[in-house]
This record gives sequence, structure tokens and C-alpha cells, in this order.
Amino acid sequence: MANQFVLAFAMVVAVATVASGFVAPARRAQIVGGFPIDISEAPYQISLREGGHPSCGGSIISPDWILTAAHCLEGVSADQVSIRAGSTYKMHGGVLRNVARVVLHPAWDPVTNEGDIALMELESPLPLDGDTMASIEMPEQDEEDPVEGSKALVSGWGKTLNRFHSALILRATFLPIVHRDNCQKAYRRTHTISEMMLCAGFFEGGHDSCQGDSGGPLVVDDVLVGVVSFAIGCARPGLPGVNARVSAVRDWIREVSNV
Repeated sequence: MANQFVLAFAMVVAVATVASGFVAPARRAQIVGGFPIDISEAPYQISLREGGHPSCGGSIISPDWILTAAHCLEGVSADQVSIRAGSTYKMHGGVLRNVARVVLHPAWDPVTNEGDIALMELESPLPLDGDTMASIEMPEQDEEDPVEGSKALVSGWGKTLNRFHSALILRATFLPIVHRDNCQKAYRRTHTISEMMLCAGFFEGGHDSCQGDSGGPLVVDDVLVGVVSFAIGCARPGLPGVNARVSAVRDWIREVSNV
């Protein structure tokens, strides 16, 4: 698996080298410019379903708890949502679990996208097997962000912007972490990139998460550092994706879920 990811990242870099310039940031959905993966390569990934239909992504942080984006659950009650875990496929396989409780972060603001993170408690625990279903490690509160350029993996079943790339199979792509100051320059006319946000993307575009990937994982060195939140368009040059920063809310996650 590691060798496959290294090769894939090398291919991504070859077609989308990070540039030094930036250009100026709407909520998002599928993997653009990525590659198909098996669920065993991202066993923490889940598909969030609203009314039985896939809507967002999320990450397993324990057998009983899922971390996702607040905007995926705003105005939605727990009895309207469920999750599919342990499957490469968006529409079948794995196991389904109903949700018992939804908790949005108290800082969540749909205007600024601040605090775009939420927890879901499942009605019954997932049978984590370490292969197709596994919890993912999280950073500690206020832990230092990965350095700019660090290789991050984002995955999901969102839009691909390519009719030859099926969104029914789990896809992923690698993105470099973007320093908050550089990200703020890109979004200076539209958004404030706060300490609760973490950016990732190629300045030249071409690779990104997109609609349907919201709430999904941004992972560096097997640690969940971000939750897919928003951007202006998908994979547009100069507009990196913005993620909720997990290390900024680690104490809140522990307080709510005891994880």
C-alpha cells in the first residue's frame, strides 16, 4: 500500500508541480485528479448517508464515533442519517449503522465556515477489524501543523469532474499542505482562514476534493489532521481546499466522545 501511494504521489507531482504564486475561495464534494483505492487503504473512511442517500464523507475515530463536517449535518436530525463503513463502494457492501446523536461544534458558523466539524455517535459499535474498518489517530490539542508541502491524502466518493472516473468507487489523491498565511492570501477577498482551518492543494490546481467529499479525511502520516470543509470550485488554480483543523478541536472531541 505504501509503495502504491508513493508512486501515485510522484505521478501527481509530475503533472501538478507546486508553483510559488497564488491567486485568490463554496462548499465541496468529489476527488478530482485522483486514483481509485481499496477501502483497506483508507479503512477509517465512511460514507455519510442522509435519507438513505450518500451525502458526505467522514472518519472513524472509535467503534462508536464518527468525525465529519458540521455543514453536512446542519439542520439534520440523527434519525435522518446513517453511515456505511468497510466498503470500497458508495452504494453497497460493508456495514450500515444508524446514528444515535449528532453534535455540531459550538463555534460552527455557516457564514464564515468557522468550526466546520461535527461528531456522530452510532446506535451500535462498528466491528473494527483493522483491515477494512479501523479508527484513525488524531493529533493532540494545538499540535503543530504539518509543514508546508507535507504530503496529505484526501479520499471520498465525491465528484470527479471526469466522466471516465467513477464516483461509485472510493478515490483518493495527494495534496501538499499549504501554510495558513499563503492560504489567506488566496482567500483574502472572501474568507478569513482562521486557526481552526488547515489548507491543502496545488497552486496549479488539477487535484482536489470536491462536492460529496465534504466531511472526509485529510491525512498526513496516518494521522487525521483535517476534515474537508470548503473551497471556491474544485481543483481550481490558486485556490487550495480548506479543511477544519483537527488539532484545534481535539479537546472538544475528547470532551464529547471520550475518544
